[in-house]
Amino acid sequence: MSYRKTLKLICGFAGGSAALVLAAAAADSRRSLGGEATGRDSPRFAVLKAAQPAWTPASHTPAPTGLSWDSNWDKRDPSALFNGKKKESVTEDPASEQDNGKPKATRNILLIRHSQYNLSGTSDRERILTPLGREQAELTGHRLAALGLKYDVLIHSSMARATETAHIISKHLPAGVELVSCDLLREGAPIEPVPPVTHWKPDAVQYHEDGARIEAAFRRYIHRADPKQKEDSYEIIVCHANVIRYFVCRALQFPPEGWLRMGLNNGSITWLTIRPSGRVALRTLGDAGFMPPDKLTRT
Repeated sequence: MSYRKTLKLICGFAGGSAALVLAAAAADSRRSLGGEATGRDSPRFAVLKAAQPAWTPASHTPAPTGLSWDSNWDKRDPSALFNGKKKESVTEDPASEQDNGKPKATRNILLIRHSQYNLSGTSDRERILTPLGREQAELTGHRLAALGLKYDVLIHSSMARATETAHIISKHLPAGVELVSCDLLREGAPIEPVPPVTHWKPDAVQYHEDGARIEAAFRRYIHRADPKQKEDSYEIIVCHANVIRYFVCRALQFPPEGWLRMGLNNGSITWLTIRPSGRVALRTLGDAGFMPPDKLTRT
């Protein structure tokens, strides 16, 4: 096998960095007949070595941040609630009381981003769905129906594009699923993003007002089940990209200022699962694989 073919093979198995080091070593061996410095003393080897990451036994794996999971993130941890209550009777069984106050059901929250809408509208009332946006909502409705889940409620932002999306989706759901409109879920600027972007710079007052509202929406809708809830629930929330991305960061206890690092397609499904223990799992983020490629947009 030729030297060039061997080098290509190594690149495939060991990666380009390893191949470069091998090539440099081979070149040094050939040059050693001419009296040049070889091996680790070679200038060529020194340049390649400087380009490699400084691997040490301590840096083979990412270092933990040291931040622990806050099990009482939604202020509904039964142990925290019980410990804060005054003991009313000496005959009460503390273990039994705490067990009765423990959530037993899992909440599944499906966050849907509204479909494509008319960007040229000057008011919210004019920012209705485009023909493609209505198609996207139909596809999302078909997908939710195909999942075969027992949906409990469909909550939507009161903005026109989210309301229209929700009503189209509702036609594909079983009869009896209640539609609820909520102003807290309206689009806005949840928190100043890090790193900052140049194409979108709301005023500080907008972050102050929108951030408080969107945080209030998070606290209302994203939490573990009530102890009285006996069965797992499936709730649909149709709202906006900024709101959904902020919810995901907060629920997973990621830095909320990182919300703008994610992107969501119109009509996509983001699925959060909240266990009785308060543990949160992200089952899907912006799933739009059920749509044909020519129907995908992010406006």
